[in-house]
Amino acid sequence: MEVINIEAGAFEAMMNRFEAFTQKVENLCGDHQDKGLHRWLDNQDVCRILNISKRTLQTYRDNSTLAYTQINHKIFYKPEDVEAVINKLKSK
Repeated sequence: MEVINIEAGAFEAMMNRFEAFTQKVENLCGDHQDKGLHRWLDNQDVCRILNISKRTLQTYRDNSTLAYTQINHKIFYKPEDVEAVINKLKSK
């Protein structure tokens, strides 16, 4: 294990910058909470809500029946998009 010594003033400056960064992140998160953003749904949630298999959900994504957002390897869906699919399936 490597031990690094820094001056107390440098450590204090580093902690102040970290606290300022933390405050900025909290402010950004707070700004977006009340903008009508609902909780995003994952594959399991959508399959349960629509009562479909994962493969059917994949087909809905492939043929653009259901819009989605992918972050890294995880896929998310907006609740209003899922509701639109429900309404579309009901009208058939």
